[in-house]
Amino acid sequence: MDELKIIEVKAFVPSRDFALSKQFYQDLGFELAWSSDDLAYLRRGTSSFLLQNFYNKEHAGNFMMHLLVEDVDAWWSHVETQGLIGRYGVKAEPPSDKPWGLRDFVIVDPTGVLWRVGQNIEPAGGTAQH
Repeated sequence: MDELKIIEVKAFVPSRDFALSKQFYQDLGFELAWSSDDLAYLRRGTSSFLLQNFYNKEHAGNFMMHLLVEDVDAWWSHVETQGLIGRYGVKAEPPSDKPWGLRDFVIVDPTGVLWRVGQNIEPAGGTAQH
């Protein structure tokens, strides 16, 4: 099945206020690589996603993203330094160690999309792969 190689997979993340969401993600640490009236391409290193100028409350409220990073505490520090929680009125929970081998934090974007930002750690009672 070598001919079925994957180059990448991208999520189409909804936004209620497209301009506000674009700014939020740039402040979070993503680069706005390209944007039109309906779609924005955001990236950091080799990871990226598409932000769409589309909102459906049920869809947005059930949309989740997972971002695996090398240093979750550095990302959390960036969230605090940028004042993202207060500036955008978003919810967040600070980093904590999970028994399945992740240290992560939660941040909910201005649309209601939940992001889990985490790093691999040694799980309680064994090893796990993510």
